[in-house]
Amino acid sequence: MASHSADSLHKFAAHDALAQVADRIGATASFLCAVHCAALPFVLTVLPTLGLGFLGDHRFERIFIAFASALALGSLIRGYRRHRVASALWIAGFGLALLWTGAWLFDTGSAPVVHAALVTLGGCCVALAHILNLRLTHLFGACCPPDASAS
Repeated sequence: MASHSADSLHKFAAHDALAQVADRIGATASFLCAVHCAALPFVLTVLPTLGLGFLGDHRFERIFIAFASALALGSLIRGYRRHRVASALWIAGFGLALLWTGAWLFDTGSAPVVHAALVTLGGCCVALAHILNLRLTHLFGACCPPDASAS
């Protein structure tokens, strides 16, 4: 029985470490997305000369937003299952709504300022949600490991 508990705690610790890495990657990627979107109007003319013209392409941006959305939802839902505090999910949901709205409804050709503002604010919200999720997981994780039935 003690062996079963030790194995369970080891798996729990490994899974927790993976979740923290996912949140850190998500926060970094979301922040970089926000910086990219805020700076893009200023550096758009320089990117092709540096061989980085793909960074200004809508396809790249939309693929990045889809990746960020999947990572955020997976990581934050897992965190919510652990700490049961919905604030990180609400912030991420708001941020993802801004990102998707900015990327699909306001492209850089028709409304570049609105596009840049929406995706920058959305990326910052998603990054904040990942950071909040990390903090909540850290605060509640030590005292409340997930039960075996939730896995």
